[in-house]
Amino acid sequence: MNPSGALSGITVIDLSRLLPGPYCTMLLADHGARVIALEDPRYRDSGEFVAPVYRSKRHMTLNLKSGPGREIFFKLVKNADVVVEGFRPGVVKRLGVDYASVCRVNPKIVYCSITGYGQTGSMKHAAGHDVNYLSRAGLLDLMGEKNRAPAIPGIQIADLVGGGMNGALGILMALFHRERTGHGQQIDISMTDGMLGLLPAVQFFQALFGTEQTRGDTFLAHRYACYNTYATADGRYLAVGAVENRFWQNVCDCIGKPEYGPLQYDESHREEIIAFLRSTFKDKTLDHWEREFDGLDVCVSPVRTVAEALGDPLFSQREMIREMEGGTAALGIPVKFGETPGRIDSAPPTFGEHTDRVLENLGYGQQEIQKLRQEGVI
Repeated sequence: MNPSGALSGITVIDLSRLLPGPYCTMLLADHGARVIALEDPRYRDSGEFVAPVYRSKRHMTLNLKSGPGREIFFKLVKNADVVVEGFRPGVVKRLGVDYASVCRVNPKIVYCSITGYGQTGSMKHAAGHDVNYLSRAGLLDLMGEKNRAPAIPGIQIADLVGGGMNGALGILMALFHRERTGHGQQIDISMTDGMLGLLPAVQFFQALFGTEQTRGDTFLAHRYACYNTYATADGRYLAVGAVENRFWQNVCDCIGKPEYGPLQYDESHREEIIAFLRSTFKDKTLDHWEREFDGLDVCVSPVRTVAEALGDPLFSQREMIREMEGGTAALGIPVKFGETPGRIDSAPPTFGEHTDRVLENLGYGQQEIQKLRQEGVI
């Protein structure tokens, strides 16, 4: 635990699984929070333990369906600041570990519930995954090429942003509120709500142009040559994001077509300019175009593979690639503070690695721990 982190002294009990909740609490752990992740021992071999998001945490097994399991949970919660859970609405109440039950033990608790569709509304009990939250909120319809099927992104945007980041943001605001008032509260995070909340620019452009934004044909997605992607001779791609005319003019000068500069958003020349850039970029390799644009003020970048990005010197310079014990690489901490820098204290634990240690800290002896194990509590 990072004693100098911004969240040093904050204890988080994490009941969640998979990505949204664990990513949320990883963000908190990166900045000094003491996170204890609790997981049902039956999931040990499920293959659903996403190890990278458990860095700097303690992980223990605990069966909340058992009386002794709930007793251990409430001992932990008594001195905790935050509880995070990701069950469907109603599950924590059936388990007896819901917000009202926790408040009776610790009235100042900040209790964050992360679900697909929220704690209220007609879909609160519906099953779903990332692609469903994206599709329900209208984002999936904007992803991909024009006149083609929607493209599922290669990362879990709803899980990580709608659930994980919004959850962490909500927790920090609730902790700030508690600091001022002394009151904890419950937080209702819907990943689908989070995705709908990413649409302000879409709303702005629809109002500005008076037309609905459609897949592969929006102001910032392929409609204009200045904000587009282009294939190169070696089967790679180049991304052009020259929204402002000064950047676009520099691109046009570089490729020998300065006359296209003033025609950046001219509808009558739009397809002609796109076709010319496609042909031009297709004629040379990605390396060639990187050299051509190097040092120019153009908003042009190569489309990197994940492996290339992880090896990019930029991210080493920014400490976004960290080497852990044993030589394994870990992603760094994107939120950087001058006074209270984040820190990765330890590599991800194995499933249930800290069970005995956490119980010992609660006063359990070895014989009691062994009994709990035999009874399937841990």
